[in-house]
Amino acid sequence: MELYTLPGSPSARKVLAVIHHLGLAVDVHTLDFMKQETRQPGFLALNPNGMVPVLVDGGLTLWESCAINQYLVAKAGGSSLFPDDPAVRADVTRWQFWEQAHFNKAWGTLIFESIIKPRNGLGEPAAEVMAFFQQDLARFAPVLESHLAGRTYLVGDGVTLADYGLVCLEGYRSVTPFDWTPFPNINRYLDHMREQPAWVKAAPKATAVAA
Repeated sequence: MELYTLPGSPSARKVLAVIHHLGLAVDVHTLDFMKQETRQPGFLALNPNGMVPVLVDGGLTLWESCAINQYLVAKAGGSSLFPDDPAVRADVTRWQFWEQAHFNKAWGTLIFESIIKPRNGLGEPAAEVMAFFQQDLARFAPVLESHLAGRTYLVGDGVTLADYGLVCLEGYRSVTPFDWTPFPNINRYLDHMREQPAWVKAAPKATAVAA
């Protein structure tokens, strides 16, 4: 299997964390954002969206990080990361969808506007966009805060795919223009997840081969 990533990509890191957790052998190709390698015809043939991560396994080319992670569990022959029990699996999937559509969408947009754009010469933060997604994150953070009361993980008593998805932006927490102090459960949870061995191993590198 081959995985295409960009350095520092949160979505790619959550896939790398699952690869490390499962102990899978995957050749990792790290592309160059500044050279616009994700906009080149060869890469667009793999993912017409021009985004990472992309997994290639024989004749299968798969994009979208949550889909990739579910596939990796299947390739590993199953794992507690994505349990076989239908109700538990549905719960994991529910939180995967939620972080993508709501929590991390809002958080990620704030990161892009306030950090990524200025750092890469893409313009100044758009004030109206910032205000909208600060309100959006303030709307969804209490949902997570309440759910995490008395919990270490999102689903059950161990780490799942949902956790590796939700934690993917934790490295930007201290520099995100958002007040996290009213959310002690979220802070506790992110502090715990950032110490997970597979997450630590998936930290950004220029090149890597995961095994």
